[in-house]
Amino acid sequence: MGTEVPVPADTSALSAIRAAGVLLMPSCENGVCGTCECGFLEGQPIHRDAVLSKDARSHRFIPCVSRAKGVLRLDL
Repeated sequence: MGTEVPVPADTSALSAIRAAGVLLMPSCENGVCGTCECGFLEGQPIHRDAVLSKDARSHRFIPCVSRAKGVLRLDL
């Protein structure tokens, strides 16, 4: 099942994930480098990055800048 990590409106998904103890190594934290890229298994992401292709957006997520509508299940 995994760990549920709430992401407050004023916090990035990346910050919440790191606070929960998951090690992701971001570089820019602006959505342009792709180093924090991870997969998602279900949910509806709101992509705000400048990295992912249209194809990749169907299964990849950039947690430093992107958000989600409701629950997003990540593949970390």
